[in-house]
Amino acid sequence: MDRSSPENLILVNREPNGVATVTINRPGSLNSLTRAMMVDLAHAFKTLDHDDSVRVIILTGSGRSFCSGVDLTAAEDVFKGDVKDAETDTVVQMERCRKPIIGAIRGFAVTAGFEIALACDILVAAKGSKFMDTHARFGIFPSWGLSQKLSRIIGVNKAHEVSLTAAPLTAEVAERLGFVNHVVEEGELLKKSREIADAIVKNNQDMVLRYKSVINDGIKLDLGRALSLEKERAHEYYNGMTKEQFRKMQEFIASRGSKKQSKL
Repeated sequence: MDRSSPENLILVNREPNGVATVTINRPGSLNSLTRAMMVDLAHAFKTLDHDDSVRVIILTGSGRSFCSGVDLTAAEDVFKGDVKDAETDTVVQMERCRKPIIGAIRGFAVTAGFEIALACDILVAAKGSKFMDTHARFGIFPSWGLSQKLSRIIGVNKAHEVSLTAAPLTAEVAERLGFVNHVVEEGELLKKSREIADAIVKNNQDMVLRYKSVINDGIKLDLGRALSLEKERAHEYYNGMTKEQFRKMQEFIASRGSKKQSKL
């Protein structure tokens, strides 16, 4: 089932296999974001999160760019809007989304586009793609997490360079630094993203959601507290299982083991 924003600037396509694709669709402006688009994007992620038929979300942009940032012709409308309204905040809704989000990046991901990429769980980028933080160049204060998240992924010194110089971070360097998962030919971008989505869909959906949650919640804590969090959630999970659920789990594991042996 397909849905879109009223002006078709945010497209949502649900596939029967449980994968939904969200496309930023303003290619004539390199997918720069208006306030209305940001609200629609937030609504799309909230809706998909509550849709039980959707198991994985792919986020991409149409045309030559993933997202070139906020449309600065509407800067006041965007930056003086209700920034505390979580319901219409794209990044907040992405961070709240329980489903895995795969970012399929081509061309430029600039400033707000960079921050949206940072809110994805897995990134696939086309060769030659670039991430740019232009907050310092244009006098825009970051508010979607770039000043805090990037340094935790690529290291403080490299983040200083990327953000204070506004120099592009190429997909190839981003992959070496652990920010981008895969760099592929542009024609393979969505194919690779769907391969990853399909691999996730094949797994236990309840555990996928729980696993994403414990990783994302734990990364905000020091290691000791994060390990305690994992232990607490494991106890909660196993204590809530019935004997029948344990039996089915054991049967599933045994069947997988026998399949592997038959292939040897």
